[in-house]
Amino acid sequence: MRLYRTTAGVVLEHDGSLLRIQEEWDALINRERLAEHLRAAAAGAPPVSRLENLLAPIAGQEVWAAGVTYWRSRTARMEESKVAGGGSFYDRVYEAERPELFFKSPGWRVRGPGMPLRIRADSAWNVPEPELALYVNARAQIIGYTIGNDMSSRAIEGENPLYLPQAKIYDGSCGLGPALLVAEAPLPPATPIGIRILRGGDVVFEGSTTLEQMRRDPRELVAYLYRETSFPQGSVLLTGTGVVPPDGFTLRPGDEVRIEIGGIGELANPIE
Repeated sequence: MRLYRTTAGVVLEHDGSLLRIQEEWDALINRERLAEHLRAAAAGAPPVSRLENLLAPIAGQEVWAAGVTYWRSRTARMEESKVAGGGSFYDRVYEAERPELFFKSPGWRVRGPGMPLRIRADSAWNVPEPELALYVNARAQIIGYTIGNDMSSRAIEGENPLYLPQAKIYDGSCGLGPALLVAEAPLPPATPIGIRILRGGDVVFEGSTTLEQMRRDPRELVAYLYRETSFPQGSVLLTGTGVVPPDGFTLRPGDEVRIEIGGIGELANPIE
């Protein structure tokens, strides 16, 4: 089952049908036994002819992110920060028991499918980061998954690791969508994550990985996030990236980033 946010309300995709769910997003995603509730709600829900005017699948939730959860991410961040003397920091994080967790975005700042993401004007090296996003309710239960694009200004973070918030948190820096995949079981380790970057209609970068390349268990990441912090409306947790463009690559205005995760769909955003 997939849940979509639209300008007209919440839409459920279930057994090949699109159905209108007459509930507010925040209350719905925090329902006990959400999948069971949606199956019951589908029985009497009015049909929807097609999906239109998609929004990001988020309302009152905060977006957080985990870093250095894949070997490729560890290598890239060590390389970008070695001049500033921070290269060994990321190796230590990769091997440490405690994960790196940082705030990414409030829900109102997140961009949905087809909405433009941005690169900072004060950064000359900018990349997208394709990530599996965990959807977590207020009780710290993973209720489903969506696709995240954790835009990153690598020039800023590389200058000094303490500049991470400026490299990660700005207008247009976070994309989510197209839907919330409601799942009662974890995604298979072989689930693929792929990215393509188009420039003038041509593919200028593409890459892929699988969830089995992630070092951290999603439940471990959620446990650390909720250890001393409450989320009354739930949260979205980006789980890190295993696909990083080469060091000579940077995004340009007019590019399009397409991220696909098996079982969830594709998130496509233009860059401005």
